[in-house]
Amino acid sequence: MAKTTAPPSRSTGASRPARHRAARRPVDVREWLGGIRLSGFMVIMLGLVVLAAFVLVPTIGTYVDQRQQIAALQAAVQLSREEVEELESQRDRWSDPAYITTQARERLYYVKPGEVIFLVDDDLPPELEPQEQATVSEDVEQTRTDWMSQLVRSVTEAGLAQTVVPVTVGVPDPGSTPTP
Repeated sequence: MAKTTAPPSRSTGASRPARHRAARRPVDVREWLGGIRLSGFMVIMLGLVVLAAFVLVPTIGTYVDQRQQIAALQAAVQLSREEVEELESQRDRWSDPAYITTQARERLYYVKPGEVIFLVDDDLPPELEPQEQATVSEDVEQTRTDWMSQLVRSVTEAGLAQTVVPVTVGVPDPGSTPTP
């Protein structure tokens, strides 16, 4: 079996120190600038590029501002269209006699002849409204008080109470039967 060797690559140890020496050497700016040769054509083109930048930057800024204004105005137009659609649907509802009757009954408290309406005015301050009740115990306990005095006290307190007690009206009890 013959031994083959790979051809030497550029990253061999012999060329590495030469590169490091070149990289560590300080760069002379005058030498670098001296290597740049500018022709008249290149100076004119560079001037045109700078002039174009000065001319186009404000124009681009104006373009972006105008696009933002157009987007804002389009959003405002869309909102106006939605509002117009809502108002047109409301106008269509008001042309319906049943809707007008319902609104008159709810907003103005109009009633039909022979109807009686009851309005409940909740004029108690929030601190006098009843609070949530504690849960009721399932254990039966025997009381040691006189029931007659307790009844009289309960009736007296109920007559002088200033709290609101919710009453369900209009829902009949399923177990009760109407009396003739």
